[in-house]
Amino acid sequence: MVNEQPDVPPREPDSKEPARNHGSHLLERSAQRAVRRERAARDVPEPSLGSRLGQIGMLGWMVVIPTLLCLWIGHWLDRYFATGVFFSAPLLMIGAAIGLWLAWRWMHRQNPED
Repeated sequence: MVNEQPDVPPREPDSKEPARNHGSHLLERSAQRAVRRERAARDVPEPSLGSRLGQIGMLGWMVVIPTLLCLWIGHWLDRYFATGVFFSAPLLMIGAAIGLWLAWRWMHRQNPED
């Protein structure tokens, strides 16, 4: 179990106390960060399985909808101008890029403290 004491700033060494080396100072700071992370994890519980599945579904639809919408527009333009796949192929890639960008932005907005 982790010590529940509040974060204490590093104290100044006494004149009688030998000077700390740099490695122990880094170790102390690292341990303090680990305690803060554990407290934060305890305060904010892990999302449920249903919540995680909902997030995965949301990400999937965020990619699929713009991709299919651009593909539909490209197919319509190809039929209108009788151009084969001249519009469908690039619009498919553009739609996928838009969907992936939207999903990436949404994922980074979900966890702002990282």
